[in-house]
Amino acid sequence: MIQEKNTKKLQVKPGKRIKLKDFLTGWEANGELKEAGKDAVKGQALELLEESRARLSRAQELLWAGDTWSVLLILQGMDTAGKDGTIKHVMSGVNPQGCRVTSFKVPTHEETDHDFLWRYSGKLPERGEIGVFNRSYYEDVLVVKVHPDLLNSQQLPRGRRGKNFWDQRYEDINCFERHLVRDGTLILKFFLHISKDEQKRRLLERLENREKYWKFSLADLAERQYWGDYQKAYEMMLAKTSTDIAPWYIIPADYKWAARTLVSDIIAKRIESLSLRYPKVSREQMALIEQARDELMME
Repeated sequence: MIQEKNTKKLQVKPGKRIKLKDFLTGWEANGELKEAGKDAVKGQALELLEESRARLSRAQELLWAGDTWSVLLILQGMDTAGKDGTIKHVMSGVNPQGCRVTSFKVPTHEETDHDFLWRYSGKLPERGEIGVFNRSYYEDVLVVKVHPDLLNSQQLPRGRRGKNFWDQRYEDINCFERHLVRDGTLILKFFLHISKDEQKRRLLERLENREKYWKFSLADLAERQYWGDYQKAYEMMLAKTSTDIAPWYIIPADYKWAARTLVSDIIAKRIESLSLRYPKVSREQMALIEQARDELMME
């Protein structure tokens, strides 16, 4: 059932204004799923997750061998949306040698002394690699937009914060991604869409489970007070930066197993769509291979 789900419905159409309330956060995507029941759908989803991880592992080997394409995965979402867990479960089957995960924290003084995209450029995946950004340059049109006082630390020249400031930032991001795509980077962007009630449940779980105390931060509670502002910031960001070459997917994230399955399936399909092949072996290389094989057989 989930396997037949049209992921195009999760994709934000370029330039189209959206309301996040129109997108489901749970698993009941249609009547068929509701009729089957959550347990049945969850079981099928976990089977699909295993299949997708196996496909992703094979695709990554071709990506690594070909050394021409790179893949950039971007995960955004409210606190507790499940970014860490999604990365852990979706990427568990890939070779760590060809995958790099970067989690971006509060920028340092050196980083704010450069343009807002500078610190991300150095963490981009090399050819043959999968790079995962846990949060990304989109924080600069989300957190910074909700808390505009943070712009003061970026030391922008006087007169650079006019009425078109945010539109110009969206444009900068689109141009940056267009450059990456043209140079051979497949960009996949996922917004993990969690409900306010589910976030409350997960925050309470961190406060009631001794083993999850370490996950709790007072900052999470403080940011929850800006829920409405963040929803508006996300709606504008998704509309302004979802493009044909680097679309956003809005992933229902109230059920972690559903989110992980959808993300895994989309990644596997999109990498497979590159039609990657193992590099062809030249005559000279083949001759060396045959010579090496003969030498080993003679031992």
